[in-house]
Amino acid sequence: MGLGVGWTLHGDGRTPAPGAVVKPDERLSWPRTVGLGAQHVVAMFGASFVAPVLMGLDPNLAIMMSGVATVLFLLATRGRIPSYLGCSLSFVGVAAAIRAQGGGSAAVTGAILVVGGVLLLSGLAVRTFGARIIHAAMPPVVTGAVVMLIGFNLAPVTAGTYWPADQWTALLTMLLTGAAVVCLRGFWSRVAIFLGLVFGYAVSWALDRVFGKIHSIDGSGRVTDHWRLDLSGVSKADWIGLPSLHGPTFHWSAVLVALPVVIALIAENAGHVKAVGEMIGDPLDDQLGTAIAADGAATMISTSVGGPANTTYSENIGVMAATRVYSTAAYWAAAGFALLFGLCPKFGAVVAAVPGGVLGGITVILYGMIGLLGAQIWVHNKVDLRNPVNLVPVAAGVIIGVGGVSLKIGNNFELSGIALGTIVVLLGYHVLRALAPAHLKRQEPLLDAGTSEYDDERSA
Repeated sequence: MGLGVGWTLHGDGRTPAPGAVVKPDERLSWPRTVGLGAQHVVAMFGASFVAPVLMGLDPNLAIMMSGVATVLFLLATRGRIPSYLGCSLSFVGVAAAIRAQGGGSAAVTGAILVVGGVLLLSGLAVRTFGARIIHAAMPPVVTGAVVMLIGFNLAPVTAGTYWPADQWTALLTMLLTGAAVVCLRGFWSRVAIFLGLVFGYAVSWALDRVFGKIHSIDGSGRVTDHWRLDLSGVSKADWIGLPSLHGPTFHWSAVLVALPVVIALIAENAGHVKAVGEMIGDPLDDQLGTAIAADGAATMISTSVGGPANTTYSENIGVMAATRVYSTAAYWAAAGFALLFGLCPKFGAVVAAVPGGVLGGITVILYGMIGLLGAQIWVHNKVDLRNPVNLVPVAAGVIIGVGGVSLKIGNNFELSGIALGTIVVLLGYHVLRALAPAHLKRQEPLLDAGTSEYDDERSA
């Protein structure tokens, strides 16, 4: 396929035959392909604009750079892996921790850029030496613990910042979002977060009309009387324009907070590549290193201009499972739509106006789901937490990461939270395993099945 930009028409280009799938190097008619691209944009939309809002970054730039990242990924993998690279939620806790240390947006993007570089080098290493180096260094017990502490470390952000902004809107948004995740099926269940945001907007508007201003924490962190939904910035924003850009800055303290996320991103990429390979009937193990490296390169490009990290999206994998259309042409169309959205400042103003109470209701579920993906890794890979070699480092690391335990080293250096918890889990596991008696060193299952399973019946 060369660069993966040449597609053959599938059948008559209208509807796949019963049981047939549209392969990555095939496409439907262009109008249908563009329509599928729009559907992929909607699928990634919720999480991709929630991520930059929670991190304090420009949502317009984030959406635009997700389109750039997707194009880079498709070119790097030569069209073999149909995937969309949306804004990663794995760094939300990192951003909160860096800002709590006094760092700004430049420090956040600088730290994530370094993580992208490490991810790029990890991908190149996997291409050279094979995926077993990942499995040896980061077995499922380690990756599960790191993903868990990254998610649960965010709990104080919801409890202390978003929920108090408007507790009743937060509660209603949480209930509606949870119901949408559980009760809706197929495509609609994949965009449940987006539906919760729309519902929260509507509730905030209605409460403003009925009860007037609310006395609570506003966007600047002050307790004042303010409107729940303030759209004054939308009318002032232009319809067409470039998003705001900024360069990164680099601080060791911020980089150390962000580095543990590399483990989560590698696990995430491995799971998504495995899932896509199973769905299209084409084992993609030989592409794992390329996919990881492309993700790292895309993250470096995005953060170099002020955008967030990007990663492959399970939401879009779910859309493919539901439609059985795996054409990369649809992802090129989706990337084009994302670029256009990024050039509309009015869209960014709407996103930036998300009420705090709405974010409170969304993040209660979202942060918990991120953390519980770690438990899913353990369950899927049959990790035995009765074994003290597994239990001890995981128990210590998760409590350190979730509780924000800190370790001061000298007057100007401190390890805490996610960074310290990850070090304890990673080094603790390998040291204890080396010292443990033989009967405790049972072989761990390899981390090659990923973090998620995509059930066609559930997605239908």
